[in-house]
Amino acid sequence: MADLQGAHWRKSTYSTDNGNCVEVASNLPGLIAVRDSKTPTTPALLLPPAEWSTFLTHLKNGTIASE
Repeated sequence: MADLQGAHWRKSTYSTDNGNCVEVASNLPGLIAVRDSKTPTTPALLLPPAEWSTFLTHLKNGTIASE
């Protein structure tokens, strides 16, 4: 498990204060961490930067398949 104590969490400036947001930490060596802002103490999703980039590309293009 990665040590996330030094993570600098941020969320979109479009987010409101209602707690329905994801937060991202991109300052960790070799990892992008993603968590739910409502439950910040639960485990974060950890991705290599290349996979995070691919995910964002698919999200922006609307090409994420649902099962």
